[in-house]
Amino acid sequence: METSSPSTPPDAGPVRGADGLNRPAWAATDPLLREYYDTEWGVPVTDERGLFERISLEAFQSGLSWATILRKRPAFREAFAQFDPERVAAFGEPEFTRLMENPGIIRNRAKITATIGNARAVLALRPEGGLARVIWDARPALTPLPRTHTEIPTTSPESIALARRLRSLGFSFIGPTTMFALMEAVGIVDTHLLGSHRRGCSGLWAEDGTPRAQALPAETGTNG
Repeated sequence: METSSPSTPPDAGPVRGADGLNRPAWAATDPLLREYYDTEWGVPVTDERGLFERISLEAFQSGLSWATILRKRPAFREAFAQFDPERVAAFGEPEFTRLMENPGIIRNRAKITATIGNARAVLALRPEGGLARVIWDARPALTPLPRTHTEIPTTSPESIALARRLRSLGFSFIGPTTMFALMEAVGIVDTHLLGSHRRGCSGLWAEDGTPRAQALPAETGTNG
């Protein structure tokens, strides 16, 4: 999982916090990461805008820490029109220049270009069922049951297939590792460590790793 610290021991299991709750090491100390873990990570996201934001931020996170992205998330949201795909898809040279001059975000030319292009790809998907349908089609038959950090995969056959499919639909800065991190973040798979107080928070997986339901967790829409 990409939010994990490089210093996390491979055999690290859940860490008990001062509040008596078990969390993975990456969410055990930094207050921002702990709040994200306790309230957002692994909770199902099924709306177009929410998924577009997560795809975009995962792309910007590549090569950086997730804590960096979280600290900059308010600035990202302001810069990218709250990740409204229609508004971002309409960005032209003036908006691109503004983004490249914005110190509050990651000023990476390729990632900014990809985000604008991906917004246009999101709109093109609407007649075919929408972004949420494509992403949630990647839900596997089983979810991992990790006891330690080393047991959490970084890719899966489904994330490889999802990356391939999205690239074929015009998305860029999309890879199997990034897509697996997305799948973890939006509840498609549950990689919370066994023993963590957030294990099962999506409500979609039984204790043995089998799905509780085959349908999407909520009706999807185009605009969130």
